[in-house]
Amino acid sequence: MKKYLIAFFCYLSYASSFAQTNTPKYSNEFLAIGVDARAMAMSGAYTAVADDISSGYWNPAGLNLQKDKYSGALMHSQYFAGIANYDYAAFSTRIDSLSTLAISAIRLGIDDIPDTRYLYDANGALNYDNIKFFSSADYGFLFSYARKLHALGGIRAGISAKIIYRSAGSFATAWGYGLDIGFQKSIKNINIGLMLKDITGTYNTWNHNTSMIADIYAQTGNEIPENSIEVTLPRFILGASYRLNFIQKLSMLISVDLESTLDGKRNTLIKSEQLSIDPKAGIELGYVDKFFVRFGVGQFQEIQNFDRSYTTVFQPNFGVGVQLKQFSIDYAMTDIGDQAESPYSHVLSLKARFNDKK
Repeated sequence: MKKYLIAFFCYLSYASSFAQTNTPKYSNEFLAIGVDARAMAMSGAYTAVADDISSGYWNPAGLNLQKDKYSGALMHSQYFAGIANYDYAAFSTRIDSLSTLAISAIRLGIDDIPDTRYLYDANGALNYDNIKFFSSADYGFLFSYARKLHALGGIRAGISAKIIYRSAGSFATAWGYGLDIGFQKSIKNINIGLMLKDITGTYNTWNHNTSMIADIYAQTGNEIPENSIEVTLPRFILGASYRLNFIQKLSMLISVDLESTLDGKRNTLIKSEQLSIDPKAGIELGYVDKFFVRFGVGQFQEIQNFDRSYTTVFQPNFGVGVQLKQFSIDYAMTDIGDQAESPYSHVLSLKARFNDKK
């Protein structure tokens, strides 16, 4: 065990130094938004809680807790007053009593962006028929496999292989790939989860169609972008959850996550030049395991005031859910409170569960 710990901390040291010289900050951040209204209402404090199809995103080890043969999920939300659409779809199936497979798809896109490069025709007159429209969208596809490891004391383990496609119309495209690895362990009413995201580094290869933009860049004096490779550094999430049953019909689930990034100092509650830690917490109150109310806090940041003093702010989340025999409907409202700079974001998700007919 000692040699594995030494190797792990050596890897952290290498990744931290690599972050300072070769990688951009906030790479592939669309994959850090989150999926599933239940998890979003709990501010993403979900690494130890994940126990269904959404585990393919939050912690693939949680797929081991899927009870039904098949499961499907859909989610939709909008950001920036409806300008950006964020969608998620997933399907999972249990292979046997020890293993589960899942595939997930995520899209964050801004559609119908006007291309006004040729607004003026050759004679210098306005011609609105020359306006074309394009989309700027990011896609993530996750292929997940989970298995319960009896040889290691019943630890649940999972892995997600990611394929990423990003496009800005016909101007630029990128393909990327990476791996996420997750673990979970249950000790009575306590769950412990560990998520290693982008464990090998996620590489995006950008290809710019310079022939379409060379003239515009030359006129504005901007530097023409070059084809490049963008690396997303690993982030590590350690989580714990505790379930408490008050009486026969009431329950409470409490969860906490500590998300660590290695791409330099971020505006988080705990930070240094190499490591930043962002804490999150969530609570779920349940009635007869069918009706739920959820709360969460996260996104702790320091904001500078006019008098140069600093104030710590955070983002509160709220949600409700109902679980029927084969379906679950969940709703979350995020970006709420006086400190939010953007309008409310409403997240709605639907999950379905099915078994083979006998």
